[in-house]
Amino acid sequence: GQLPTWLQGTLLRNGPGMHTIGDTKYNHWFDGLALLHNFTFKNGEVYYRSKYLRSDTYNCNIEANRIVVSEFGTMAYPDPCKNIFAKAFSYLSHTIPEFTDNCLINIMRTGDDFYATSETNFIRKIDPQTLETLEKIDYSKYVAVNLATSHPHYDSAGNVLNMGTSIVDKGKTKYVLFKIPPSVPETEKKKSCFKNLEVVCCIPSRSLLHPSYYHSFGITENYIVFIEQPFKLDILKLATAYIRHVNWASCLTFHKEEKTWFHFIDRKTKKEVSTKFYTDALVLFHHINAYEEDGHIVFDIVAYTDNSLYDMFYLKNLNKDFEEKNKLTAIPTCKRFVVPLEYDKDAEIGSNLVTLPSMATAVKDKDGNIYCQPEILCEGLELPRINYDYNSKKYKYIFATEVQWSPVPTKIAKFNTQTKEMLHWEEEHCWPSEPIFVPSPDAREEDDGVVLTCVVKSDPKDPPFLLVLDAKTFTELARATVDVELHLDLHGMFIPEKDLKSETE
Repeated sequence: GQLPTWLQGTLLRNGPGMHTIGDTKYNHWFDGLALLHNFTFKNGEVYYRSKYLRSDTYNCNIEANRIVVSEFGTMAYPDPCKNIFAKAFSYLSHTIPEFTDNCLINIMRTGDDFYATSETNFIRKIDPQTLETLEKIDYSKYVAVNLATSHPHYDSAGNVLNMGTSIVDKGKTKYVLFKIPPSVPETEKKKSCFKNLEVVCCIPSRSLLHPSYYHSFGITENYIVFIEQPFKLDILKLATAYIRHVNWASCLTFHKEEKTWFHFIDRKTKKEVSTKFYTDALVLFHHINAYEEDGHIVFDIVAYTDNSLYDMFYLKNLNKDFEEKNKLTAIPTCKRFVVPLEYDKDAEIGSNLVTLPSMATAVKDKDGNIYCQPEILCEGLELPRINYDYNSKKYKYIFATEVQWSPVPTKIAKFNTQTKEMLHWEEEHCWPSEPIFVPSPDAREEDDGVVLTCVVKSDPKDPPFLLVLDAKTFTELARATVDVELHLDLHGMFIPEKDLKSETE
């Protein structure tokens, strides 16, 4: 096929790549050593490159020729990167573990710089073109967090907004929303932008020792949307995991009898909306989008009724019968919540306070809290992406992978949230990755542009390829076959050519 002439830049992707080191094997697919890869579009041609992230974790493991740094689903013993005879100290220091810098989930941009990220306090700067690994940044030097999401947001001024959890800091466990500026003032050229990191606000965890796990959050023009779900990390279990010889993943528990609480933080006042909003127990990884309309916050998420998704990807389950044998017990569901921020305070108990035309409801309970029930948009979509120019605005289209009951995606979908129409791309024995929308330079409409996805074939003998779809019609424009072993990856971003420093700079 043919690429649009305007498509110039680099698609940068990240995900787990190496699962065996010497005689040792990771337990979980999400633990593998980070493998970066990029597809560079230049004058109608595509160039491919991949490289392992040279994290401290990677270097320690390769040097020892075995897994010596613990990952979320794999605990390593003992850790020769630490001083082995200081056993007593190492047990104590594992209370809040020294986390890995194997940043394998996503890519984050601050100003002109790009970072590989995961959910620990470490991120690694990388060169998006050569894929070289550069310095290591420890968030906890700039803000009191032990964990951070790998799905930050970007505002119109280029600031990065992200959230992290501060575990039992000064006797409190809290969720911290922070902002990283895109650049440093001229007078401070030697400093990093992280030195000017600013805490926007803190939300106290409902429980000191059981903070909620979260993978992403939402943002509207005036509010931050944070969901405190009853999928929780047990800090005492985490503190003793090393001694008990269990992995950190076993410290996460879903409490299906509890509620899910919604927090809305006013971006101007930095204060939380005082009304308490909640819904039934759910597990969510990905927010899709959020916006404000007539005194309401509308937000869309992909939610599950249990936490079985993570367990699917233990490597012992990833065998040749994987697709047949592993069925999700909870199918991902796109849910739209409509939350009335401005409502009649004298409304009767039990009355629906939503005044927008929507199937979603928000009902006042006897305690004055508001119980929200979502509108179901569709089922089976995961790894959702949107045209990011419409982030925090009213929007139409979700681009996502479609998974049905198996955890491995077999199709790419485009879903219209307003008409509920769905378009698909699929081909036999193909497993596509997260689709990324790239707007055309003179875009007039939300879906003017292309969708890019990397497709792995279920038969390792068939070469993988990069697929380019017309975002409007979902017809195939081109594919670029790559003669290498490509891995299923997680997340990434498209960087337009103008935003890439030239290699000589």
